[in-house]
Amino acid sequence: MDISPKRDWEQILHMLRGRLEGAALPSVSIVAREFSRDPFRILISTILSLRTKDQVTLVASQRLMERAPTPNDLLSLSEEEIQRLIYPVGFYRIKAKNLREIARQLIDRFEGSVPADRDLLLSLPGVGRKTANLVLNLGYGIPAICVDTHVHRISNRLGWVSTRTPEQTEYALMKVLPEPYWIPINEVLVAYGQQVCTPQSPRCSTCPLEGECPKVGVVRKR
Repeated sequence: MDISPKRDWEQILHMLRGRLEGAALPSVSIVAREFSRDPFRILISTILSLRTKDQVTLVASQRLMERAPTPNDLLSLSEEEIQRLIYPVGFYRIKAKNLREIARQLIDRFEGSVPADRDLLLSLPGVGRKTANLVLNLGYGIPAICVDTHVHRISNRLGWVSTRTPEQTEYALMKVLPEPYWIPINEVLVAYGQQVCTPQSPRCSTCPLEGECPKVGVVRKR
């Protein structure tokens, strides 16, 4: 099968999902499913997920959301309390400060709701394009391509794009990937990057796209 961006994306995603059958979903996807795609919970869990393993993110998100399921509840907690609840996520002190400020701004600027607008999301502390796009995707069903390290790496390995940064990958994928696939591409490639197309020694021998993949940048493989 030709995996060039002009080919059958439905088939490509179907094949990748088939290889992932039985594998755990990314933590933010689990949170989205458990809480009816609540944008606030998705926003909080996505921020916690940055530079943090999925297992840690999921437990920390659940622990924090039990105590603070709304912006008002979150603002009622001190930074120290938030730190204790989210530890040991990466940069937990900075995230605790940002989370409390996000809660304050959601209340003061947006009547306690998470805005369904990328620029407004980006105006919140600690929110980058990845986080903003994931909130739009999972929280509001708005098409946007969320690019993390997995999406960036795999898109380049497969030769779909040739870019140096995640932001460049986002714009490049927008040109080659039909809009109906903008939302699911993140969930599929994040899980695939964790389970199969890993940063080091990817499991190429078990990948359904192995025969056609140019393996850009791959030095060692299994």
